[in-house]
Amino acid sequence: MTTSFVDVSEARALAMDAADPLRLIRDEFYIPKHHGREVVYLAGNSLGCQPRGVKQLLEHELEDWARLGVLGHEEARDPWLAYHEQFREPLAALVGAKHHEVVAMNTLTVNLHLLMVSFYRPTSTRYKIVIEDSAFPSDSYAVQSQARFHGLDPADAVVRIKPREGEDLLRTEDIEALLEREGDRIALMMMGGVNYLTGQFYDVERITAKAREKGCVVGWDLAHGAGNVPLRLHDWGVDFASWCSYKYLNGGPGAISGAFVHERHAGAEMPRFAGWWGNDPSDRFKMIREFVPRTDVDAWQLSNPPIFSMTPLKCSLEIFHRVGMDPIREKSIELTGYMESLLHERCAGRVRVVTPADPEHRGAHLSLVVEGPREGMKDALIAAGVTVDYREPGIIRAAPAPLYVSYHDVWRFVDVLTGLLERV
Repeated sequence: MTTSFVDVSEARALAMDAADPLRLIRDEFYIPKHHGREVVYLAGNSLGCQPRGVKQLLEHELEDWARLGVLGHEEARDPWLAYHEQFREPLAALVGAKHHEVVAMNTLTVNLHLLMVSFYRPTSTRYKIVIEDSAFPSDSYAVQSQARFHGLDPADAVVRIKPREGEDLLRTEDIEALLEREGDRIALMMMGGVNYLTGQFYDVERITAKAREKGCVVGWDLAHGAGNVPLRLHDWGVDFASWCSYKYLNGGPGAISGAFVHERHAGAEMPRFAGWWGNDPSDRFKMIREFVPRTDVDAWQLSNPPIFSMTPLKCSLEIFHRVGMDPIREKSIELTGYMESLLHERCAGRVRVVTPADPEHRGAHLSLVVEGPREGMKDALIAAGVTVDYREPGIIRAAPAPLYVSYHDVWRFVDVLTGLLERV
């Protein structure tokens, strides 16, 4: 289904903003400016805007470092030794997990590798890894290198599932058919929960259930899912997942990642790459030589928390906690539906929306293909004060992140795009 908006006037957009219960949250973010005016920032699926509270929080940590030095690990206003603990509850709420199933650590691809060391355990008969054909390149590189690490040929071990001929999106029934047909040879299914290129939100619950029924391990890259779409990783039975925090979670460039491991794996003996922050904390400072892993997701931690790359996320998660994911999702559906309606009304025949029309199968992101000449379109949009993301082959990704994007922003984007198309 598609939310329908008949009135495409600017006045309608302004009226929707006036009625928006989240309209004041925008003021808690810095919006980049272009020639003195706030840009239409639709690149939050690449890098979210900075929360205004970040600077003060970082200054506190810098002051404590200057004042205390090493003693800050225990005596800072927010002691560094256990700094990561405060992220458990808000991250668990965002991804639908129990608090002992999530941890903030490392960066996304590092976490995927660490988790695959444990969960990708190929045998002579069950060794394949399934990803979507349009997976983010880093995921492709990660699974290919994992296959090579085990002495396998990626061309044989990595299965790239593609949409049907002439279609842009993967059908759930086609994924299930692949699992039914080849499940006994698949060791790991690891897909992006929301595809970075098309914006498709896969049926994580249904796909996970089918894969596990066939004996496959199931992991998800939630870089475009965390803070964007509703997730229930524990209830859905996902084995592991990871996500970055610099997109919808507004944690800043290169911000800390998050990881999830289902509690059924707690304490299980499995191969892993170890570091001292995954060790039993009661022995951590005894400097023993033998690694004794934690019995929860912390067993995959390697090092102590990177304070300065975690602090901005603390500010953003406070906003998510205060606002609540349900209102954020409600506005996301409305805002994205509004953008789609404007595009249909004003750019019909000139712009094709690749992202699913059903709001249940997308987040705050529409992928657009401009029909006909599109050379320089992204640069022209940026020059007009609209920040979007462009990815080959010829897709404009526009993400109306609901915490700081307004209905008038969406109207301005479509108005600018319409003007550019008319000039072409």
